Amino acid sequence: MITRTSHFINGQWREAEGNESFEVTNAADGTVIATVPAGTAAEVDLAVQAAREAFPTWAALDVSERVGYLKLAAEEMQRRQNEVAALVSQEVGTPYAISNVVQVGLPLMNIAAFNELALNYQFEHRVLNSLVIKKPVGVVAAITPWNYPLHQLVAKVAPALLTGCTVVAKPSEVAPLNACVLAEVFETIGLPAGVFNLVCGDGQGVGEPLVAHEDVDMVTFTGSTAAGKRIGAVAAATVKRVALELGGKSPLVVLDDADPVTAVTLSANACYLNSGQTCIALTRLIVPAARKAEYEAIAKAAAEGVVVANPFDPSADIGPLASRAQLDRVRDYIQIGIDEGATLLAGGPQPVEGLGAGYYVRPTVFTDTTPDMRIVKDEIFGPVLVIQTYETEDEALALANGSVYGLNAGVYSTDVDRAIAFGMRLESGQVQVNDGAFNIHAPFGGVKQSGNGRELGVAGLEDFLDSTSLQLP
Repeated sequence: MITRTSHFINGQWREAEGNESFEVTNAADGTVIATVPAGTAAEVDLAVQAAREAFPTWAALDVSERVGYLKLAAEEMQRRQNEVAALVSQEVGTPYAISNVVQVGLPLMNIAAFNELALNYQFEHRVLNSLVIKKPVGVVAAITPWNYPLHQLVAKVAPALLTGCTVVAKPSEVAPLNACVLAEVFETIGLPAGVFNLVCGDGQGVGEPLVAHEDVDMVTFTGSTAAGKRIGAVAAATVKRVALELGGKSPLVVLDDADPVTAVTLSANACYLNSGQTCIALTRLIVPAARKAEYEAIAKAAAEGVVVANPFDPSADIGPLASRAQLDRVRDYIQIGIDEGATLLAGGPQPVEGLGAGYYVRPTVFTDTTPDMRIVKDEIFGPVLVIQTYETEDEALALANGSVYGLNAGVYSTDVDRAIAFGMRLESGQVQVNDGAFNIHAPFGGVKQSGNGRELGVAGLEDFLDSTSLQLP
């Protein structure tokens, strides 16, 4: 049992002012594994003040010095990698083997990539008679989700710090323990006081006052579209910069020349990873109508072959969902699909046998769907795949683009050039062509109601910079 009673403010752990706290549960059995304090607006104010006071000195450092701190942080986090991976597996439900590689290994790769970018980035350049200077935005509020908690935090904090910004972070109250470890890492390496601050709490108690704060220059948020809309509205009152990475309902279009087994395997892997708790999950499988029965049989077999188990069971393909609330949400959506008249091919809302009180959901597949069904339109954030069918490529494109979201999409064909041509027509911030891998060096973010701004790569660094043009004689 971990009992945390402090927030990390101005380089030290400051005892929380109130007595309220949030319980962190083990996703595998529902037991309480930790408590963290519920922050207040007063503590937000202290953290923002610390970040504001630290900003001029931190921004004035040479970029190589800031890179040096991030390198030390990565080394210390790597030393604690197994510990943090185990924490995330308990908080989120990710199988430990995947957690070690993705939940912790990927953030370490991100730090290394951003360090290299920052060292080679041109913070000044000439445009005719102008000297264009790239300056840090200022104090950044980083609000992060629970599904890939450390990855999302590092994807914001690393570029913000490297560009010279200071940060106040608010992790999800569902999975805050990994963020507390990051604060401990910064404390251990001697990061200057106020450069990174951490206030635990929920959206109402910490998120809203942080977004509304007049001394916060930028908000970077990953989470639901509903929460992102609220953040945009609150931030507009002070005209601060807002970067939003929001929801998705991502399609995988299988063209008529594709191998069905290969395509469905790709679909299942991309849909069920992390129990479907992935914003870029390819949850809509769009296939040729003429081969509907073939695809249904393969998808059913794929879902029934997924091993659902305790995150620390080496055989686990997927573990539980992160919380009771998420479990109820996903099961409700599966029942909605049944009530809407879709055909349930695999899975269902019933508990997974033999796994007790954990937040487990059976990998589910629906077919005979229509575009107006909620299971087709809404982001479920669980292991639920829906099959849609098309007669022509134009119809497939219309189905794929017929969503308010545009975070991710996929296309599969034996003809790569044909797949690329189709992918160019998809309304999405990123498109996976065949088995193309996620690239941390490329811009990541959405279009439409999946958000704005970009993370990762040069674009992710530049999101935290402003331009000043000096017009020279």
